[in-house]
Amino acid sequence: MSDENGTPATLRGPRPEAIRFFGTTWVDHDGGYGARRIAVSAGSLLAVAVSCLVLRFAYQGLAIAAVGAAVTLLIAVMFAVCTALAFGHTWGAFTRRPDPERQASLRGLLAIGFLGSLAAYFLRSLTEAPGEKLHREEYEAARAAADKRASRRTGNPSRKRRT
Repeated sequence: MSDENGTPATLRGPRPEAIRFFGTTWVDHDGGYGARRIAVSAGSLLAVAVSCLVLRFAYQGLAIAAVGAAVTLLIAVMFAVCTALAFGHTWGAFTRRPDPERQASLRGLLAIGFLGSLAAYFLRSLTEAPGEKLHREEYEAARAAADKRASRRTGNPSRKRRT
């Protein structure tokens, strides 16, 4: 019997956190984990390709509007910088929890640099479920702490002999 995340109901202690598209299959690499990784990699690569096509249409729109070389260059540089920053931010979020305040302040930049976020997601999904390393470290630390707490408790303390 399993809960909604696919975690066994008999599991004691901390529960693993679900990862988008993977649920808790990342814990034991079961439940179609390999197929999910392939699907996520293919999907994110397709999203990168479609995003490049959208950016090309935007660039052609600028050319049709004849806004000038300076504006076209500024927009191209803006997209390149935002894409690079979004890639770095997304890649870093797979290894450490991002600060919520910083995340909120970067929301616009990440939206403009969406291509970088998609590329980071694609590259990470080639080796693991995106965020798996971070979740695994947190889960193993929580399991170790729970095991340590459980090992200290042996029996009913009220039945303990007093000397």
